[in-house]
Amino acid sequence: MGVLTPVAIRIGSFEWLPKYLPYIVKIDVLLHFLTRGRVGLLRLAGLPGVTMTIPGRKSGTPHSTHVLAAPDGDDWLVAGSFFGGPKTPVWVYNLRAAETITVTVNGVSQTMARTELVDNDRAVGWRILLGVWPNFTMYARRTDRRIPVFRLSPV
Repeated sequence: MGVLTPVAIRIGSFEWLPKYLPYIVKIDVLLHFLTRGRVGLLRLAGLPGVTMTIPGRKSGTPHSTHVLAAPDGDDWLVAGSFFGGPKTPVWVYNLRAAETITVTVNGVSQTMARTELVDNDRAVGWRILLGVWPNFTMYARRTDRRIPVFRLSPV
C-alpha cells in the first residue's frame, strides 16, 4: 500500500464513479502510453495491478487491459467488477476463451493460464481481493450479476 491508497479507496467508493469509468480508463491508458507502461493510476495509488494481453475471442487480435490485481504467491487474482456496473467487462469474455494470456507486472511479461474460480475457491479468492480493494463489496451490491474472479498462474 502507498500513501495515496486510502484516498484511492475512498474515491473508489463514490456511487457516481461508474458513470466516469470510460474517462478513467482513457486517462489510465494515456498514462501507460506516455510512460511506456511504467506509470498508471493503480501505481500512482499504491495499488497492485497487472496488464493482461488477451487475444480477442472472435478476432484473435491481442487486447491489453490494466486491472487491479491481488498477488497470491506466484499467482494473481483479478475480478471482472467493472465498478459494479451492470455489464460484464469485455475482457472477461476474451479471458474465458483464451487458454493462455500474457501478464505484465512492473515491465516483466510472462505467459499465464487462467482459471475462473467457483464455489469455495472463489470465496477464498474474493477475500484476498477484498484485502487489496475493500470496495469490491460495494461493487457486488451495485450489480445483479455475480462478479467473476480469476486466478492467473504462470505456465
